This record gives sequence, structure tokens and C-alpha cells, in this order.
Amino acid sequence: MREPTPRAQETIGMVDIPTWAWIATIGLILALFALDFVVAVRKPHAVHIREATVWSVFYIAIALLFGLALWMLVGHQAGTEYFAGYIVEKSLSVDNLFVFVIIMTKFAVPDQYQQKVLLFGIAAALVLRAILIVIGAAFINLFSFTFLIFGLILIWTAVQLIRNRDEEPDVEDSFVVRRARKIMPMTTDFHGGRMLAHENGQRVMTPLLLVFVAVGSTDLLFALDSIPAVYGVTKSAFIVFSANAFALLGLRALYFLIEGLLERLVYLSIGLSAILAFIGVKLILQFLHEDVSHSIPHIATPVSLGVILLILVVTTVASLVRVKGHPEEKAKPGSLRKTRKREEEPSESRS
Repeated sequence: MREPTPRAQETIGMVDIPTWAWIATIGLILALFALDFVVAVRKPHAVHIREATVWSVFYIAIALLFGLALWMLVGHQAGTEYFAGYIVEKSLSVDNLFVFVIIMTKFAVPDQYQQKVLLFGIAAALVLRAILIVIGAAFINLFSFTFLIFGLILIWTAVQLIRNRDEEPDVEDSFVVRRARKIMPMTTDFHGGRMLAHENGQRVMTPLLLVFVAVGSTDLLFALDSIPAVYGVTKSAFIVFSANAFALLGLRALYFLIEGLLERLVYLSIGLSAILAFIGVKLILQFLHEDVSHSIPHIATPVSLGVILLILVVTTVASLVRVKGHPEEKAKPGSLRKTRKREEEPSESRS
């Protein structure tokens, strides 16, 4: 067990991350969320390809500029770790988008309300991930075997994703969604995009609230994998948080940009499994290198960045080539468990 050392500011290598950097980064993220709120919630509308492209380029540019600023102000190690973490999060977030498409389709969310659901879901995801990042940082400081546990979790996840790569998660049958249905009666009317409404003298939840619950609970499951994955390329809670935040910020626009492309990425589950397995092995080697013997090799962050990029390129190219020869094939997001088959309920028993 490691002795915890209280620090007023975090260090990356030999360089300090001052408190003002945390404040400035969080302020920037909140400002971008406020901008998204004005665009997506106060002015609900269907998003077309041109708008989605502009916003996607904008958020990617912001993320790259932040990384360059970190590189110049803190150092090349911090910059490399940030870019590696951002790419890991961005690639894993594509699987999130797969599930978001399924959720929107299952609950028949009108186009003009999809942005609102995504924005609230992303905001909830960032809060949940911030909590997990703090917990992960505390465990890393306290227990030397945390990286070993993270590595084993990622390898287990990779194996399950490969085993169930042709499955789709049953978003309507998740524990959180089932509980939400029992807590409050539900209406089939979207009531102008509200999440709660009144019908026949009682408060009811609209399908939009249930979709928000499904998106938030699903992203929590993704966070249990992505947080350990980013800790696989950096020990810095600041970099883990900023990489997560900037990857999530662009998710709303990216959803509408690549919605049609997603079904063509037939090897996506295999590629993500390879990334998770690689980072899992990296974490285990890092634990062995630091706590067992320095003679055991470890994988440097620039090598990790190169391997992750190579896997993503090979996965995308192979998927597009496969679909060109077999246009009938459609990609599926994969699942961590076998989807339970449910018999359809009689229509008269449905509420």
C-alpha cells in the first residue's frame, strides 16, 4: 500500500499543474456546455449534415488547441498523454453513439428533440465520469495494485465484447429503465419536448425522460471501461478529466454527422476490443514494472498512441472494404452480455 501524499496541485513528470489550470479548464467546459444548451435546448430543431459538420470541426479544433496549449505550457509528455487519452475516449465514444442510435430508434424520439436528450445525457455522463475519475485517482494513490485491477477489467471487457459482438444491448430492459417505469406513470405524448407533464390530474413522465434515463445509465456502463482505459495512458487525473470532457463535448454533433456511417463499421467491436485488450496488457505490464521488477518492460505512451491509431485505421478501412463487397451487412455495437430474448407482450396488456 502506498503512503498518500497530500498535494495542493497535481504534478505530471516534474511539472506542476496549478489550481488555476483546473479552474480555467472547468470554466471553458462549462462555457461550451452553455453554448450547446442555447443551440440544442432553447432552439430545438432537426440537425442536418452541414450543421453537424461545422460543430464537429469546431469541437475537434477546440480539443486539439487545448492539447497544443498543454504541450507548450506543461511539456511534451503531458501533450502526448492528453492526445492519446483523447483518441482513446473518442474511439470508445463511437460505441456510445451506436447505442444512442438504438435508443433513439427504440423510443421513436422526434428529430427536433434528439439534441436535447443527447445534451442532457452528455452532461450527466461528464458528472458521473468526474466522480469515477476522482475515485480512480484516489485508488491509484493508495493501492499499488490498482493498475493490475484496471488491466484485468479491460481484458475481461474486451473478451466479452468479442464474444457478443453481434448483439445489441437491450436498452428497454435495463435495470434503471425498469425502475423508472415503476416509479412514475408514463405517457406516450412528448408534450412539446418536456420530460414531465400532467395528464388527467396526475404527474407523468414523457418518453423523453425515459430516453434520458436510458442514455445516462448506458453511458455509466461505458464509463466503467473508458476511465480505466484512459488511466492506461496517463496517471494524471487532470488529463483524464480533460480528455473525457473534450471527447464528450463533441459527441452531440458527431452523432448527427456519422449516424449513417455507423452501420458500415462492421468491425468496430473487434477494433475496440483490440484497443481495450492492448491497454489492459499495458496496465498490467506497468504494474509489474513498478511493483515487481524494473526489468519487466513497459509500453511508452507514444507507442500506445501509435498502436491505437493503427487499430482504428485498420478497423475502419477493413469495415468499409467488407461492406463494399457485402452491402447487406450491418454493424452492431456489441454487448457485454448476451441479450436476453423477450417474448412480445400482448398489445392489450401494454400501457
